Amino acid sequence: MHKILISVLITLSLVTSGMAHQHIRPGLWEITTHSDLLALVPHIPSEHMQQLNDLARQYGFKLPKIENGAATSKICITAEMAKQEIPAYFYENRSGCTVQNAIRKGNNYQLDLVCSNQHFQGTGFAQGTFTNPENFSGNTEFDSTVSGAPVHASAQTDARWIGERCTAVKPVP
Repeated sequence: MHKILISVLITLSLVTSGMAHQHIRPGLWEITTHSDLLALVPHIPSEHMQQLNDLARQYGFKLPKIENGAATSKICITAEMAKQEIPAYFYENRSGCTVQNAIRKGNNYQLDLVCSNQHFQGTGFAQGTFTNPENFSGNTEFDSTVSGAPVHASAQTDARWIGERCTAVKPVP
């Protein structure tokens, strides 16, 4: 169960953090993701949560703060990142996920994800709307297989720009 949850958490983290791109303000962003799977986190024993944190660190991630079925994290968007049309840097070479069919029309975006690594394989779809340069919202659907078990994950995401300085958070490589 903890392998399934960490794979889903990493995937949701990647998917939701990747939505901030072109025409947004560079700087520190707070991203909140709501998901039914995240509501299961309080039921995971503390020793398993430590294992999940350790596993996430092995992949270069820090698990976000999770409360009341929502994960909240902060990411730093550099000026270069804010100018890019497609935010592939959030997916490529981080968890075996690639972005396909990414398009943007006006304030709306959509993209497909294909993920394949030793722990999980799956496909997903993300879409959303940039309300203004300091806010966006969206949703994600992801179907995967983790250790042979099928897992469906859906999430709703809201993000807001916090400020220009990213002193506490390193930019995503």
